[in-house]
Amino acid sequence: MKDVAPPSKRIAPFDATHIGGPKELRRLDPFTLYGLMAADEAWKQSGLEGPIVDAGSIVTTGIGGLQTVLEQVRVLNEKGPDRVSPFMVPMMMPNAATAAVSMRFGLGGPAETVTTACAAGTHAIGKAARLVATGRCSVAVAGGAEAVIVEIAEAGFRNMTALSNEGLSRPFDTHRNGFVMGEGAGILILEEWEHALARGATIYAEVIGAASTADAHHITAPDPSGSGAIRCMELALADAGITARDVSHINAHGTSTPLNDLAESVAVRHVFGEHTPPVTSIKGHLGHSLAAAGALEGVASVMTLMNQTIPPTAGTTEVDPAVGLDVVIGAPRKADVEVVLSNSFGFGGHNGSVVFRRFRA
Repeated sequence: MKDVAPPSKRIAPFDATHIGGPKELRRLDPFTLYGLMAADEAWKQSGLEGPIVDAGSIVTTGIGGLQTVLEQVRVLNEKGPDRVSPFMVPMMMPNAATAAVSMRFGLGGPAETVTTACAAGTHAIGKAARLVATGRCSVAVAGGAEAVIVEIAEAGFRNMTALSNEGLSRPFDTHRNGFVMGEGAGILILEEWEHALARGATIYAEVIGAASTADAHHITAPDPSGSGAIRCMELALADAGITARDVSHINAHGTSTPLNDLAESVAVRHVFGEHTPPVTSIKGHLGHSLAAAGALEGVASVMTLMNQTIPPTAGTTEVDPAVGLDVVIGAPRKADVEVVLSNSFGFGGHNGSVVFRRFRA
């Protein structure tokens, strides 16, 4: 049977009128709108009410408002400099989503943007958790947003041979040949434990550890020895106060590129040895949404803990023997999942790991 490319990973038009009127929405680049939409959903689920003077917002992006830049370059070329939008700069700046989130909910604490490529979403969750754990913030809104499925971005990734030439994402598969671009946003609300209990909040999971390291190796290629990723996972486990044996499942970076998947598997085998837990990559389902990926995978990790079910790695049918991991494929796997380790690795040699634990009332 011939493989069929999955449907488009572009987000279809949606109703955002609860975010603002037509004029306000036109002043948001799509990546900011995605971040606001996801944050609005998470905020409503949390039951929190703003303003909160010590609450933080850490919303990441890898590229920022690229669609705005392209549109305004077109305006410049066709109509001249006087017609370039005065809103271009606040629409294109990478911190636009963070700023929009902090203003919408009245979050007066740290409002920062992490731009560490494809590791940024995971870094945002780790940084926000640390802000809460150290008492700097009682609450933090954390995640990532990306909207760069445009011709120039696709051409750039394709010409560096990062994209699948079949339009298929097959993480850890023998026949993997690149990733499929995705877009979107993922947001988590992190809250100090006693603060959440005192107000009767619905708690989905705990963030118990996180870490960040650098490969210091190459601008795009991972260190084939996996040394940076190994240190990152080990530091995250140490930060969580647990051992590798305590991890029930790994939500892998798993981009579907030959080098990245192999380097990650080398690192995972080194850290976990004979006790490697089941591994999955949700990029087979969602594509690779760059800085939003780690945030979406953080959401998926929490859902795995809630549902006690590990999602399969879509698109993967034959796990590469060189990977040597228990990659969940085919169908969801019911399991006793107590702790999930989520990994993200980005261009520039950025590594991020965050550890989630199941919430028990």
